[in-house]
Amino acid sequence: GGGQTYLQHLLKNVPADHGVEIILLSPDSLQFSSIKNNVRRLKLPGYLIGHPILRTLWEMLFLPYILRRLSIDALFCPGGSVSGNIPRSCKVVATFQNMLPFDIVQRRKYPFGYMRFRNWALHKKLLSSMLRSDLVIFISDYAKSVIDLESKNLINQSVIIPHGIDDKFRRNKNNILPVPSWLPNNGYLLYVSILDVYKSQIEVIEAYALLKRNHNVDLKLVLVGPEFKPYGDKVRETIKRHSLEKYVLIKESIPYDDLPAVYQNATINIFASQTENCPFILLEALASGRPLLVSNCLPMPEFGGSSVLYFKPTDPKELAIKLAALLMDPVLMTDLSEKALEQSFKYSWDSAAKNTWDSIIALAN
Repeated sequence: GGGQTYLQHLLKNVPADHGVEIILLSPDSLQFSSIKNNVRRLKLPGYLIGHPILRTLWEMLFLPYILRRLSIDALFCPGGSVSGNIPRSCKVVATFQNMLPFDIVQRRKYPFGYMRFRNWALHKKLLSSMLRSDLVIFISDYAKSVIDLESKNLINQSVIIPHGIDDKFRRNKNNILPVPSWLPNNGYLLYVSILDVYKSQIEVIEAYALLKRNHNVDLKLVLVGPEFKPYGDKVRETIKRHSLEKYVLIKESIPYDDLPAVYQNATINIFASQTENCPFILLEALASGRPLLVSNCLPMPEFGGSSVLYFKPTDPKELAIKLAALLMDPVLMTDLSEKALEQSFKYSWDSAAKNTWDSIIALAN
């Protein structure tokens, strides 16, 4: 997921010239492609994964002891949650990643139960964590504006550092990646994202049905991402209601390394989410150098700029009209492809990681 991607790139770009030792507290199940010499890993009990209550209790009872025993100067919580009685000598840094708990409109789409309670509890937990942090790393201007309002401008210190883009996602005009065998060879409309209530897959399918009905488009719609119940069932019901079983392909899981080819061979990439912070998927789609139709909800315009076309994600008719117009305008398709790739170069993991570590180290010093 996005959290692991964030950690992978931060640890890949750990500075070696600051005389700093980084101690990574994580379970063995969390794998990293490379860890530098100044990163030391301590084992975390595996039973804490997937058990937020047990993890919170562990952080309250054992984490302060570890911080004192190792004389830690700064505790970095990349998921944004801070628990326990942190020693006064230890600075606290949190990255704010999860916007969903702060979007009451999207939270109310979940039925009463675990997910609605979880998002309510996360709202309280994440806000209190940011208020007690010495430094909060925001990954978009939009996120900072939301939290400034929620916290009544009481955040101690903050910095805005957007995510970067892995270079393997950037399209090379001289070396186009081959189409994966499970995808159509004649192009397709692509939407990569989890199937969940705020991602608008149902509206995208409704728009696709209108597109086929009014323009007889033969391109298939490909949805890539795991399903969250019961929304996933509703997505499949929508496909069946429009008799689109042969035309809409749902792929719940693919290897991460296959994603660049999936993006780069799409006729059009679609991103219809209604709430985000700094979406990896949008950045990766920009780097693919293919035309993009993107939700007009904040913060998407912050990252897409003038390189993409925007639509209201709750309006299938508008999306259908814009898809049809784009498909019938090859000049605009080419122009948007070039602009998307150019826009992607504004986001680099080298600079994002450097700014992150520089901010943490400056605070610790």
